Amino acid sequence: MDAFSTVIRVASHEQHTEAETSTFMSDLLGGRLGVEAYTRYTEQLWFVYRALEEAAESLKDDPVAGPFIQPELMRVAEIERDLAHLVGPDWRESVVALPATRAYADRVAECAAQWPGGYVAHHYTRYLGDLSGGQIIRDKAERTWGFERKGDGVRFYVFADISNPAAFKRTYRELLDAIAADDLEKQRIIDECKRAFDFNGAVFRELGEEFPLSA
Repeated sequence: MDAFSTVIRVASHEQHTEAETSTFMSDLLGGRLGVEAYTRYTEQLWFVYRALEEAAESLKDDPVAGPFIQPELMRVAEIERDLAHLVGPDWRESVVALPATRAYADRVAECAAQWPGGYVAHHYTRYLGDLSGGQIIRDKAERTWGFERKGDGVRFYVFADISNPAAFKRTYRELLDAIAADDLEKQRIIDECKRAFDFNGAVFRELGEEFPLSA
């Protein structure tokens, strides 16, 4: 029997690839879009991470979700520093969630309130992705738009309190393997993981419609 962390990774691989290879992300990482598109994407992240992290305190003693609530992962404060840099001190007055972002954040909040296993699915797809693929985005953003290395504008991608990301990811996968869930619940968590990638893909599609490349 494969470890749950392996099963969950393999099961969501197709959706993960679709999200990563979205037109918007390809254009953004290819340097074909301006810093406005990067800013708009960062704004969307704020809504999703707020939903994830506003629930953290109430879930930290939960037998299923509690082990995953780790302060060194928290991103909201870093995103807010990035937005202050990208948009200006009044950024809160101008940020708007896309419909797909609103649906995504609402689903995260719903899972946080009603279903800890579902919350873990969203936690996993976001934070483990940031520790991995997020570093590619940071590198591209620094080179494309001239942000200071690991500085304002890309702080979201900098996990200052995690000195060894590879070891951290290993430990995180061990937590997944030991999750307090039976086989049926594990399957539900896997299905929610797939949904999380679909939500993410929908956000990318709407961003792509907002920032089409001129032919």
